[in-house]
Amino acid sequence: MQPDAGLFTRQQPTDRFRDRTDPVLQLENINVNFDGFQALTNLSLQIGVGELRCVIGPNGAGKTTLMDVITGKTRPQSGRALYDQSLELTRLDPIEIARRGIGRKFQKPTVFEALTVAENLELALKTDKSVLATLRARLNSEQQDRIDETLRLLRLHGERDRRAGLLSHGQKQFLEIGMLLVQEPHLLLLDEPAAGMTDAETEYTAELFRQLAGKHSLMVVEHDMGFVETIADRVTVLHQGQVLAEGSLREVQANEQVIDVYLGR
Repeated sequence: MQPDAGLFTRQQPTDRFRDRTDPVLQLENINVNFDGFQALTNLSLQIGVGELRCVIGPNGAGKTTLMDVITGKTRPQSGRALYDQSLELTRLDPIEIARRGIGRKFQKPTVFEALTVAENLELALKTDKSVLATLRARLNSEQQDRIDETLRLLRLHGERDRRAGLLSHGQKQFLEIGMLLVQEPHLLLLDEPAAGMTDAETEYTAELFRQLAGKHSLMVVEHDMGFVETIADRVTVLHQGQVLAEGSLREVQANEQVIDVYLGR
């Protein structure tokens, strides 16, 4: 899969949001304990509106638990999780959080393999989530335009009527991202989105995320430091459930503690 020439203007990530005062997400002193295991300890972080934040750290650092807290899957024992400066996420269930504009992509693509690519997007778009109701319902022109635009953006327009189960791994990754985008979320949580992709697909994913930043806020959990280098505005490093370091990639790469526990010498 080769990117269309000229579709994006290549740009290097910058710390554009260091001084921004409008957070889309504020986590304050979050603590999560699982039967005596402290998964998150007094974790605090803030993501600005339109920011592209990368979260890195060794296995067991708390990255998945962090996303679970934001999406309502896990309730912290203490702390606050404010969305859009006023909405307390810890009081809402996952469905309500999704309706409020937070979308999550898991590491392994989760698509409806027996349905076509277009039907997957229709199912994500509709209010009534039953498959039968969705496939019987008619799309209005605005919804159809949104699906068409998403298919073009993710380079799946040629696969519109193909069963999702026949797509390559990378195409399934793109389709799941599309299933989030058609819902027009304000905040996207993406768990290792480039995992298993070809080099060309990974490059396109990086350009795509840079394009989405600004219109959406993105939090990307990723192990591929080369990928992080091409996309991140700011990087948060987690270790043992705490924020170990935060700043530009260059800053965290130079941090002695980060080098010792994660990057290596």
